[in-house]
Amino acid sequence: MSGGTRHYDFAKELVKRGYSVTIFAAGFHYSKYQELKKYGSSFFLKEEIDGINFVWLKTRSYKGNGIGRVLNMLDYMYKAQRVVHYLKDKPNIIIGSSVHLFAVYAAYKIAKRLEVPFVMEVRDIWPQTLIDMGFSKWHPFVVLLGCLEKFLYKKADKIITLLPYAHEHIEEHGGKRENIIWISNGVDVSGSAEIEAFAFDPKKFHITYAGAIGQANQLHAFIRAASRLQEEKDLLFHIAGDGPLRKELERSKTSNVIFYGAVAKEQAIAMMRGSDVLFFPLADSPVFKYGISSNKLFDYLASQTPIIFASHAKNNVVKDANAGISINVDDEEEIIEAIKTLRSLSTSERKLLGKNGLDYVSKHFSIPVLVDKLEDGLSSLVYNLQKNG
Repeated sequence: MSGGTRHYDFAKELVKRGYSVTIFAAGFHYSKYQELKKYGSSFFLKEEIDGINFVWLKTRSYKGNGIGRVLNMLDYMYKAQRVVHYLKDKPNIIIGSSVHLFAVYAAYKIAKRLEVPFVMEVRDIWPQTLIDMGFSKWHPFVVLLGCLEKFLYKKADKIITLLPYAHEHIEEHGGKRENIIWISNGVDVSGSAEIEAFAFDPKKFHITYAGAIGQANQLHAFIRAASRLQEEKDLLFHIAGDGPLRKELERSKTSNVIFYGAVAKEQAIAMMRGSDVLFFPLADSPVFKYGISSNKLFDYLASQTPIIFASHAKNNVVKDANAGISINVDDEEEIIEAIKTLRSLSTSERKLLGKNGLDYVSKHFSIPVLVDKLEDGLSSLVYNLQKNG
C-alpha cells in the first residue's frame, strides 16, 4: 500500500539476493483505523507475499492518538514476543523498527532470548517527536519513552537511522557513533519507471501535490497561491491524498484546484509522471535539524518531474540533485514565483531537471543501493555470529 513500504521494498531486494526475510506487522491500519486481515480464532496470521514471510498480528483497535493507540502498541509488543514460539527457524539477526519504541523493545527481548544480534532502526525519534508536537518533557509517558530510548540505544548491536544527522541525537542519548549506520528511505526506481504517466490535458500546465494532508504538509499556502493564479487559465492544481485537513482545504479551494482523495500508490506515481511540476511542502519542526527522509520526496525525484521544494530541513536533495527550485515554507509569493519560473522554461529544460532528479535518486537512494548499505553495515554481526559458532 502507499505510505511506509520501506521494509517490504528492502525485503523484496534481500529475497532476490538469497536471504530469507520475515516481517512482523500489525494488521490494524494506523490511518484507516481498521483491521485488514482475518485471523479466525488465532491472534496471528502467516502469509507469503513476493517471497517475503509476513506474520500479521491481531492487535486491539483504536482511533486517534490517545490511550487506545498506546494500548495498541503494548498489544503489539506482547504478541510479537508470543508469536516467536510458533516459528520454526531461528533468525541470524533481528531488527526492531521504531514506528514505536515498544516494537523495538519486543525485538530486543526476542533477540536476547534467541541469543542473536539485535539491531535498532530509528525511523521516528521518540520521545522527541512528541515533545515537538507540544507534549511536556515531564509528561509521564514522555519520561517513560525517554528512559526506554536510552536503554535500547545502549543495548543495540547496531543502530540504523533514516535521518542523515540523527546520529547527533543518538550519541547524546547513549548510542555509540561506531554503531550507527545511516540508511535513508528510498525508491524502487525500476518499478516507478514501469508505470505509465497519467494523460492530463496537454493544453494545461499541471502542478501536483501527492501525499498526506495534515499540519506537517503546509498546503494552505499552496491553496492560496492557486487562488491568486485563477486568472492564469492554463494552470491547474492537483491534490491527491487524504488527512485531517482535507475537508478544510476543500472548502477553501478555487475552480483551478482538484482534490482526488486517497489514491493507490501506482496512481499517485502516474499523476506525478504526467505533471509538469510537483510541490513538496514540509512545515518547520525542531526535529528537522536532523534532516528528512521522505518516501514521497524520493518518489517525486524518480518521477522525472521538476520539484518545488518548500522546507527548511537540514538536507535538501532537490538542491543537491539540481532537480527543481527551493523556496521558503508557507510562502505563497515564492510558490507563485517558482511556478512562473518553471512554466517559463522550455519543455527540454524541465525534462533536464526531471532527469537530474532521476539520476540522483538512482545513484544514491534506489532500493538496491540502500540494501547494499544494509548488507555492509550488518555483515560484521553475521561474521561474528558464525565465528562464535
